[in-house]
Amino acid sequence: MLEGCTKIFALGLLLGTVLTLLFKKFFFKPQEPVNSISEDELSSGSESEELISEDSDMQIEIVDETIEARKNPVIVIALGGNALLQKGDKGTIEDQRKNAKVACKQIVKLVQKGFSVHVVHGNGPQAGAVFLQNVNSKETIPSNPLDVVVSETQGLIGYIIQQELQNELDKQGIKKHVATIITRMEVSAEDPAFKTPTKPIGKFYTEEEAKELEKDGYCMKEDAGRGWRITTFSPQPLRILERPVIESLIKDGNVITISCGGGGIPVVDKDGEIQGVEGVIDKDRAGCLLATQVNADIFMILTDVEQCYLDWGKETKRPLDSMTVEEAEQYLEEGHFAVGSMYPKVQSASRFTKKTKRTAIITSLDKALEAIDGNTGTRMLN
Repeated sequence: MLEGCTKIFALGLLLGTVLTLLFKKFFFKPQEPVNSISEDELSSGSESEELISEDSDMQIEIVDETIEARKNPVIVIALGGNALLQKGDKGTIEDQRKNAKVACKQIVKLVQKGFSVHVVHGNGPQAGAVFLQNVNSKETIPSNPLDVVVSETQGLIGYIIQQELQNELDKQGIKKHVATIITRMEVSAEDPAFKTPTKPIGKFYTEEEAKELEKDGYCMKEDAGRGWRITTFSPQPLRILERPVIESLIKDGNVITISCGGGGIPVVDKDGEIQGVEGVIDKDRAGCLLATQVNADIFMILTDVEQCYLDWGKETKRPLDSMTVEEAEQYLEEGHFAVGSMYPKVQSASRFTKKTKRTAIITSLDKALEAIDGNTGTRMLN
């Protein structure tokens, strides 16, 4: 009896061993080892941008042709800082929240229309306010340079837009997330823009107030008939340092990004080390750079007028439903658009269309949907 059990036990062990060997041979596939990734491989996607100067017509390389079939067309929106702080507002957080709600309702409507929306925003009014707060309190609290001011406004404005946008998405039952990316923008230390202030920041002043501020050393310029403002240096954007992060979120498809706030924090590469510099980059130029490099389907600039005009401020002013890149370049050369106002918008729209052969639109915030449908706004044609 015992001998019979022993034989059965031995037979069972042999059978189990045979089955195990057969399973390993035909069904089990060992996991391949994961190769480590070198620093060169990690950074290989970020070195292909071409440097841009004012005269080079922004020779931006489209680097994101590898995006897998997108579920939704991508639209990059350049939202003006004045959209959150409008003329007549006191500049309170409540004012900015109220205006952000209006802006975010329009953005969510574009999402509902099937677009993958990504926002670039200006910071002119906010940067000017923070700058003046620094100046007025410098006797008790050390003031910060403009690159730090830009970073502060990226957090401030990004937080307001992100919160109101997420609230509106939730109300509409849209399961998407919103992410604000603190974004650095490389510029050239040799950029001639550092010699002449052109970028208006802060609130509007009367001519009399502007003259008093000039006595304190501020550079003041009249801003497209709306009043006088403090102006600062506005270098050309060359490289978005956080571009790989932004691209990965765009490819995800479920995230609305807020990036390049205030045109990006201006930085330079000094002997291999990134350092901040004084200045405020134009958000339309930064938006053009982003839209081109992520291969956006549409680049939309939202401002406080419904269309671009020729002879603005004159009795002969006339709206432009559309213009070709060639016409835009001619109008810019002829001086039809104010340097600190509509000039960079038309320039950025024409550069995007010229490089990508795709549509750029300039219109007001409340007309965004109508402009997408071709019923208003100014469209840039190739």
